[in-house]
Amino acid sequence: MNATLGSAGVTLALTASLVGFITMSYGLVRKRSRLVAAGPIYTWFVAGGVVLATFAMQRALITRDFSLAYVAKVGSSRTPALFNVAAMWSSLEGSLLLWGLLLAGYTALVVWRFRKRRQDPLVAWATVVMLGVCVFFFMLLSGPADPFRTLAVAAADGPGPNPLLQNHILVAFHPPTLYLGYVGFTVPFAFAVAALITGRVGEGWLLETRRWTLFAWAFLTLGIVLGAWWSYEVLGWDGYWAWDPVENASLLPWLTGTAFIHSVLVQERRGMLLVWNLSLLLSTFSLTILGTFLTRSGVVESVHAFSDSAIGPWLLTFFSIVVAVALGLLAWRGDRLRSPGSIDSPLSREGAFLINNLLFTVFAFVVLLGTVFPLIVEALQDRRLAVGAPFFDQMTMPIGLALLTMMAIAPVLPWRKASTELLRERLFWPAWCGIAALGLSVSVGGAGLAPLLAFGLGGFAAGAAGRQLVLATRRQGLRGLVGRANGGMIVHLGVIMVAVALSASQSFASTVDVTMNPGDTRQLLGHTITYVGADQVTDDQKLVVRARVLVDGAEYAPAQVLFLASGQIVPRPSVKVRPTKDVYLSLSKPPAPDGSASLQMVINPLVMWLWVGGLIMGFGTLLAAFPSRRQRRPTDPTSAPIPDLVTV
Repeated sequence: MNATLGSAGVTLALTASLVGFITMSYGLVRKRSRLVAAGPIYTWFVAGGVVLATFAMQRALITRDFSLAYVAKVGSSRTPALFNVAAMWSSLEGSLLLWGLLLAGYTALVVWRFRKRRQDPLVAWATVVMLGVCVFFFMLLSGPADPFRTLAVAAADGPGPNPLLQNHILVAFHPPTLYLGYVGFTVPFAFAVAALITGRVGEGWLLETRRWTLFAWAFLTLGIVLGAWWSYEVLGWDGYWAWDPVENASLLPWLTGTAFIHSVLVQERRGMLLVWNLSLLLSTFSLTILGTFLTRSGVVESVHAFSDSAIGPWLLTFFSIVVAVALGLLAWRGDRLRSPGSIDSPLSREGAFLINNLLFTVFAFVVLLGTVFPLIVEALQDRRLAVGAPFFDQMTMPIGLALLTMMAIAPVLPWRKASTELLRERLFWPAWCGIAALGLSVSVGGAGLAPLLAFGLGGFAAGAAGRQLVLATRRQGLRGLVGRANGGMIVHLGVIMVAVALSASQSFASTVDVTMNPGDTRQLLGHTITYVGADQVTDDQKLVVRARVLVDGAEYAPAQVLFLASGQIVPRPSVKVRPTKDVYLSLSKPPAPDGSASLQMVINPLVMWLWVGGLIMGFGTLLAAFPSRRQRRPTDPTSAPIPDLVTV
């Protein structure tokens, strides 16, 4: 029954998206308003179909329907309820089903949001584009990535999800949040394509998609932060970012999306950077598809990646089509994308945003090059080449420092041109904040050019953001924090926290490995550590071997977890979080027969502020999504509803 319901839901979603795509495209080209008006109805059938398929998959997982090949692969009668539900996105087919669910949800929300403007060609073409994307993903779900394939003979049980995916509660939140960001960029991409098709490349489409873009960016940001936290808490290697290809795949659209969010302000204010904005947005969506290819094709080796699959060529073909269409539309509308003005001075806000675009683009290019270059070498020369963290660290560190500098200077710059006297006045207190931050870091033992620059520039940028927030609250009270400008400054504070925490934890972490017998006490890295002993706990799913350790009197319990179904051992570190540092303790291997244990102790400075900074970025984005009382929606003739299409 589950297979029948699920397949019927996927078939309904595919059929509705395909018929809706054809119907609306024909209606728009032939100017048949009835067809255009009827087209959005198909989106509700798409949403209904994928909801039915998702219900069937969850029902199959919860009831342990091992007649489905997917449930036999990722389900288990011994898996706890939470991880059993989350098993839907623990492997290829189920993760694409989640992608389809979110994509259909976004499409339905767009149709509902613009229900009074369904005859507007801009909205209609955007709906067509989203339905076209739906067609592709539901083709995958109905063919090479069918999650409802059945077995000739039902399995007696399954191994459950990958042990790494059932060892922490974040498995229930990280993938859905990340996908909300990935899929969310389909909405602004669709409106950008619609603007190019209709020739309405002014500010209208930007205004319609501003909040969609901000929320997609916020979800992607939180998804990346949750992924780093998950890696830190689960993998037992005391890190949160390793420049893994799959990690890079999520960072790439974040970089171009961040550049777009800044650059779009110039078009709204000065009518400039049209090509930049469209290119950044089209690139962001293209990079989400490339990231999907890297994650799900099996071309990269990663703890995050799925195994080999048949959908790699499909994703690469779709990526090529998206890029070709984007470039073709930009070339076709090139004459309409010429800016009416020019940048008057580099010392202006628009000049700063242009530099910002260049820095983010170079950053994205470096990450993209380091990620795909080994794949290109392997494809052309049949040899493996590794590009590791040293390459990324050396290449991106100067760019990151330059971006921190721009975060300090750009907010105080006026539009058009700034005088040196004005800059001196507005940068006075931010500069002192930077000097104070630098002095504080030196006084507590900070050393090294790169980390000291990061701390000083972080203080400089925080001073600039704080200055604007103080001025806003003086004028309007706490209500002044609501709105794009000041919400953006709160996001900046979150970014600065993340940047400083990254620099501190990567530059000043201390690690020591030690083997101890029960009752031993050592002085390690300024802490008193006592190994009490070990115990083990067994249930029908796993065997947990746990060391009991006291660090400065506080109890730690690092463990090694053996999952019985797969035989895989997964470390479970024990971490105590403090404002100034984390004490991270892991058990390198199960205790020896004589009771001795091999422990690794790591002191990670300021890691807590990575997670706090991520939350602040999300909160600031929420404030930025809503206009302040002082903001006025600009009048743009291209954003107003237009008369219905002429019926032929």
